[in-house]
Amino acid sequence: MRFGASTRGKFARESIRVAASGLAKPAGVHFAGAMLRLILLALLLPMSVGVASARDSLGVFEGWGAFRDAPAPRCYAIAEPVQARGGSGAVWRPFAAIGHWPRKNIRGQFNARLSRQRAANSAVTLSIGDRRFRLVAGNADVWAPDRQTDAAIIATMRSVKSMSIEATDQTGRGFADTYDLRGVATAMDAAALGCAK
Repeated sequence: MRFGASTRGKFARESIRVAASGLAKPAGVHFAGAMLRLILLALLLPMSVGVASARDSLGVFEGWGAFRDAPAPRCYAIAEPVQARGGSGAVWRPFAAIGHWPRKNIRGQFNARLSRQRAANSAVTLSIGDRRFRLVAGNADVWAPDRQTDAAIIATMRSVKSMSIEATDQTGRGFADTYDLRGVATAMDAAALGCAK
């Protein structure tokens, strides 16, 4: 079953709606603080789509967490950016995720929530090592345009240390959200295994 960009966008948007939580990132956050933020981010994910479901932690690997929502079922690896250059005027929490929805025949879909609302005409580029990927974008939600790009993004994420998502915000300022990729391969594998059946 193939999904067009609008259908893929619907599923991506469904997976990444994050309620404005008002949870500020404390200054000088260490590993335990990063782990707590990942768990809180994962707990907020289904609340924003109106789903009351059990959430199973599949593990936290460096700055990446892996989780399973059993009733859906859906599984995902998720992280917050380590740096959001250009400031953040958003009320939501930015993140990047790799998701799996077995019942919808979706596996390994990249999506992210930007730290700022992008300008309507702004292209969004994902940079991983020397590879560049043009992403499909809503106001703040972005995803790969097709399954082949998802697969290329995931393969590239496994082999480098960081990635960044660049765009221009509504005021015309460029910004970039940078992610540390240490632990991402293990988190992606845990999410894939969590929804393997």
